[in-house]
This record gives sequence, C-alpha cells and structure tokens, in this order.
Amino acid sequence: MDLLLQYVELGVTSVFIGADGALQLLPLLMVLVGVLVGILIGAVPGMSGPFAMAIALPILVSIFGYGNDALYPVLGCLLGIMKGATVGGAVPAILFKTPGTPDAFLTTLDGYPMARKGQGRKAIQTAHFASVVGDNFSDIVLFIAAPAIAVAVERILGLPEKSALIILSLCFMAAVVGRAPLKGLIGGLLGMFVSLVGSTMSGNGPRLTFGIPELGNGLPLTSAVLGVLVISEVLISIEEMHDARKVDAPPPTRPQMGPRLTWSERARMLPGILRSAAIGTMIGALPGIGTTTAATLSYDTAKRRSKTPESFGQGTPDGVVATEAANSAVSGANLIPVMSLGIPGNFAAVFIILAVETIGDFSFGPQVFQFTPIQEIEGFDTILNTNLVMAFGMFTMMVVANLFNWTLGGVLMGFLGHLVRIPKELMLPVILTVSLTAAYVQDGGYLGLLTAAAFALIGYALRRLRISILPFVIGFLLAPTLEGLVRGAFTASGGDALFLLKSPIAVGMLACSGFLLVRMVRQARSV
Repeated sequence: MDLLLQYVELGVTSVFIGADGALQLLPLLMVLVGVLVGILIGAVPGMSGPFAMAIALPILVSIFGYGNDALYPVLGCLLGIMKGATVGGAVPAILFKTPGTPDAFLTTLDGYPMARKGQGRKAIQTAHFASVVGDNFSDIVLFIAAPAIAVAVERILGLPEKSALIILSLCFMAAVVGRAPLKGLIGGLLGMFVSLVGSTMSGNGPRLTFGIPELGNGLPLTSAVLGVLVISEVLISIEEMHDARKVDAPPPTRPQMGPRLTWSERARMLPGILRSAAIGTMIGALPGIGTTTAATLSYDTAKRRSKTPESFGQGTPDGVVATEAANSAVSGANLIPVMSLGIPGNFAAVFIILAVETIGDFSFGPQVFQFTPIQEIEGFDTILNTNLVMAFGMFTMMVVANLFNWTLGGVLMGFLGHLVRIPKELMLPVILTVSLTAAYVQDGGYLGLLTAAAFALIGYALRRLRISILPFVIGFLLAPTLEGLVRGAFTASGGDALFLLKSPIAVGMLACSGFLLVRMVRQARSV
C-alpha cells in the first residue's frame, strides 16, 4: 500500500512539474502562435496542418536550438498548428466550396448549401463548435488510453514482440492507405531501404553512402521529409498550373452570413457531435487510416440514424457536425499509437516524432510512462522520469491549445473568407523558398539542399505513380527502430535466427502480417 501511494504521489508530482514547464510564458506564447498559424493555413485552399508543420519545424529549431529546454516551445507550436488547421479548413469549404484542407472536403456537402441559403455564419459556428468538442473528446481519450496501453505493452511485450508489432503496423498501414495497398507496401519498403543510408548499428562502417563521407551519419531527416512532402507537392502544383487552361473567372463572392448559432441549437447538436467524435477517435487510433475515412463513416452513420436523411446534402447542420467532429477527433487519437508505441499514424504525428528526435533527449514509446522506483533514489525531487514529465507537459499544452481554439478560433474564423482569393502563383514561390532555406539552415548547408531535392523527386514520382507517401515516410522513420529491436532481440536470443518464432505473441502478429500481405496481393490481382 505504501508503494502504491508513493507511485500515486510520484504521478501527481510529475503532472505538476510537466504542467509547470508547459505553462511558462514562452511555451504558452508558442501554443498561441501555432493555433493562429494553423487556423490561417487551414483556411488557405491546398494547404494543410502537416504542410505547415513541415515548414515550421526547421524554423523553430533554428530559433530555439536543441535540448530538452527547447522541446516545450517547439512542441507547443506544432501541436497548436495541428489543432488550428483542423478548425480553419472548414471556412473556405463552407463559404466557397473550396476545402482548405483535404479533411474538410465532405464539409462542403452541407456547409456550402447552408451558406447559399444565407446561413454562412451559422455553418461556420457549427463547424467550429463540432470541431473543438470533437478535438477535446479525443484528447481525453488520449490522456487515458496512452498511459494504459504503454504500461500494458511494456509489461507484456519483449524485444521480439515489439519487432513483430512494428512489422504488423507497417503492413496494416500499407493495407489501409490509398486505393492500391500493394503500392503502399512498395512505398513503405522503399522508405525503409532509403533509411539504411549511413553507418551500421554494428559499427562496421558506412553503408550505401557511395563513398560520400557526408552521408556517414545518415540522411538528414528534416530535409528528407520536407522534400518528399512539401517540395514534391509544390512541383505537382506547378505542373498542374502549367497544364491547366487559364480561364478568366471572377473571384468568388462572399455569401450572406446570416444569423448566429444559438446555445439551444448547440445543445441539440451534442449527441451527434459525441457520436461522430467517438467514430473519429476509434478511426484515429488506428495508424494510417486517416481523416477521410473517419469523416465518410461518420457522415454515413449520421445520415442513416437521422429522421430526415433526405436533408443531407441539401444544407443540414447535422452533416457539418458529422464531418467536422470526426475530422478533429482523429488529430488527438492519432497520438495514441505515437505516445504509447512510438508508431506514427499520420503526417502530423510524423512531425511530432521528428521534433522530439531532432531536438531533445526524449523518445516516444512504452518507456514514456514508466515510474522510477522510489526506493532506489533518495530524495523525492530527483526520481522523476524525464519522459513522463515531458509527456504530461504535452498533455498540458494540448489542453491550452484547445482553450485557444475555443476562444480565439471562433473569433478568427469569421474573418478568413477572403484568404481563398490568394493565388497559387504567389504562394508557391514563397513556400518553395522557405522550404529550401529551412533545409539549408537546418541540415548542414548543401547536404540538406541536395537531400531535399532528391526526396522531392522521389515524392514527385510516388505521387505520379499514385503511391501514397505516408507509408514511405513511416517506413523511413521506423526502419532504424525496427533494426535496433531486431538486433537486440537477436543478440538476447544468443544468435538464434528463429527468435521471432519463439514467442506466441510475435507469431500471432507475424501471422496477421502475412494475412494482410496475401490480401494485398489478391486485391492487386483483382484490379
């Protein structure tokens, strides 16, 4: 009983120390900046939260430097961008039928008809209310589920099981991302292969460096992700602008905004919001499925359960509620596999992992939520797990970001309609210049530039071949972790080549991976 009370006291103290670090002026300010930038970026058609996070990360690192002291402001800004972008993307979707983010595409089905009826303000406020409630719901699930899953995994799974879990996660992600699962698997394997460039973990010298000494430490992570995600998208956009026929169309006119959303209407929306948030949270907790699936499933569920299903697509607030609550719930739930297992589920999670690996002495996974036994160290203030403190600091900043979304988000969304008029001819050069500058400054000059350029070509080729980029990026990030686990398990087994088959849990996970591979091959043959 005494030990249990000590653990409880340790956990409570960790919460307050994490909150104390996260609630200092600088982290709070960066959370606010992130939320505002995220809302603005989300309201610009063709942009997204991960897009902004990719550009912001190297800039933030150049400003705040490295070390655990820099983690709070950097993570605060990235979390703010992630949350703000999910809110801002609904504005152009509702007012001009031009989704600011891919997540908001289904919002146009009912949001735009509402705006055409003179209910633009009510539609925007409905989207804001549903989005923020859904985001808060998924965050609460994250705060509860991530520590529980992490503790269970650390107690049950050893090195072979964790190796099999990453293999299963990669296969699952390839199977559910995109319309061609086999292409997704190929993209993931290509990402894993590219990550092998650099020094071997055994210390036997460099590999795949082609005699270039600068590659001995591996490819620069930030420049690689910037190239494959941001710069490749810029290349695609430039090509589409060049090929498209220019049509002199008048700029979109802002529709009549109409009345405000009343509190009684908000109360009637809550059951639908909670149902859609639950769907988004369940989908978001599974790596790689994404917001589009969550929004589609939520919209279909709301339509089937509605007493007036014929009103969907004609401008009903229930349609806006279903898509926006589910979209936003995915963002918090996607951090469940990140914090508990160290496995990213979407691009936003990739940049959260990239930030902690680049900046500080902190890594996600089951070890985050371990308590240091009190008996081993004398003095209560010295026993805190740094990872645990950082995790609760992240939770605190997410709550703060939600508060900013509640207050400033609703005010700012009413003034974003004119951002849809910004032409791509002005945006793309700015994005390209900022991305290349960030790659040069962050990752060692010309090596960063060359890496960004090479990965931009890879990303361009993958997009043109209609291969999802997400498995490629996830494979690129998880391959070193998988290699370390496999090497550790192989050594611990005494050099047994069949070490993965000695654990029933690992065998079960490998069997599931095999089933997914067979399923992907059959789907490819049936096309």
